[in-house]
Amino acid sequence: MKKTALCLSAALFALSMASVPAWAAGDAESGKKLAEQKCTTCHAFGKVIAKAGKIGPSLEAGIVGKPAGKTAGFAYSPGMTKMSGEGLTWTEENLDKFLTKPKDFIQGTKMMAFQGLPKDTERADVIAFLKTLPTP
Repeated sequence: MKKTALCLSAALFALSMASVPAWAAGDAESGKKLAEQKCTTCHAFGKVIAKAGKIGPSLEAGIVGKPAGKTAGFAYSPGMTKMSGEGLTWTEENLDKFLTKPKDFIQGTKMMAFQGLPKDTERADVIAFLKTLPTP
């Protein structure tokens, strides 16, 4: 009986761990390094990362939990404007989908040149870093 209970407990634990999304366990410091390498061509992060982006909206005021396409003074693509109008919010799950392959998540995004981050661990790390930025 004890073996059965132990096996059942182990199986339930394994199942609960399998349902934890990859982005839930990222490393913010690794994510900051990835963001500096891959994101600062277009995005600024203020004092957090010294490099200043040139094309995309600034992310220095945070993004996680905020509505998409709402940075004042930035001309968003029609695709992002449409998704924003439909109420897209930058949840961790939506960021994970977007960072996987932006052009598949939002048709017509300006991020066409960015092919995405195919590795779960890289996306998790970047999202962990983005969570350290100011939130709404």
